[in-house]
Amino acid sequence: MLRLIVVCCAMNGLVFSAHVASAAEINATKLKEIDTLVEAAIQRGDCPGAVVVVVHDDKIVYRKAFGNRSLKPKEIAMTTDTIFDLASLTKPIATATSILLLIEKGKLKPDDLVSQHWPEFKSNGKDKVTIEHLLLHTSGLTADNAIGDYADGKAKAMERIAGLKLEAAPGTRFQYSDVGYIVLGEFIERIGGMPIDQFAKKHIFDPLKMRDTGFTPPESLKLRIAPTGLRSGKIILGEVHDPRAYKLDGIAGHAGLFSTADDLARYCRMLLRGGELDETRILEAKNVRAFTAPHAVPLLAKDKTTTKGLRSWGWDVDTPYSGQRGDLFLRGEGYGHTGFTGTSIWIDPSTKTAIILLTNRVHPEDKGNVSRLRRELGTLVAAAVGK
Repeated sequence: MLRLIVVCCAMNGLVFSAHVASAAEINATKLKEIDTLVEAAIQRGDCPGAVVVVVHDDKIVYRKAFGNRSLKPKEIAMTTDTIFDLASLTKPIATATSILLLIEKGKLKPDDLVSQHWPEFKSNGKDKVTIEHLLLHTSGLTADNAIGDYADGKAKAMERIAGLKLEAAPGTRFQYSDVGYIVLGEFIERIGGMPIDQFAKKHIFDPLKMRDTGFTPPESLKLRIAPTGLRSGKIILGEVHDPRAYKLDGIAGHAGLFSTADDLARYCRMLLRGGELDETRILEAKNVRAFTAPHAVPLLAKDKTTTKGLRSWGWDVDTPYSGQRGDLFLRGEGYGHTGFTGTSIWIDPSTKTAIILLTNRVHPEDKGNVSRLRRELGTLVAAAVGK
């Protein structure tokens, strides 16, 4: 049986496919070309460094650190155990997985109205928004509300979010929304009985032995954390880069999670194994399938016409956000996610392959861009597994 995962930041995978390749079918020579791709990206200034891990057939077959973890105030070499701010990889790994667990426990249903559990949310025409709309980014909520809405603490920020107006009717348009996942993070606390950081630690990270994964990392881990961009003229180290998550004390449904490539590999292996790892079950296999199954979402084109894209409950499948798939993996067969700080994951169930890339491309001055590296890496790994 073949299982391949490449890690650059964080990502999820599931394994239900008709074709199963043998481990011998991996082109090891082709995988070595990853070195050239990443080194070229560093030379272009796309990122200061990176960690890439490839898992195949439930084994790590490629694992390497490149470049520097830090450029300022001093150069520090990248290491494979570097801890990264995952940015929006928080959405599938912490938030959507936690929502799936609440669904599995019977505490939520995908078609539950948000207002059933949060009555104040129904104001300004939001009474038809469901949990599934939030998971698929089709709620009609704005991408980001004003940063000033977070100036007076979490309770007031949630009150202001509950009072927002929709920008589109629920289900009529895909619009990637941080606000929607902030709402889901609030749901986890309301329904799960504890904040998202505690819930995810108890039900996901601790059972999976993801020891370096969590929100608001302690001081003891800062020596291994990759710095990100600037806040008030100072380099951010060990605090979340996202400004709204920062205002929420580093704990939110859309951003704030930190992790390593090795921990993310364990998470991906769990999904690829149908929800179980090392005899510890996190999700039922049927819920892993539900988590990663594609759903059609309406995409609004520049000329205002509507086309169809694909999202799953937490993952991108085929929209303008799925460039890390590369050019060879078939559309609609895989899923993944990216993070603003320079992280990404892609999983192709048909070949039992996943790709995870971790960079801090926003260091030191918020100028890097790893879109090209993500795409090239996806294409190269696809070629290595025979796509």
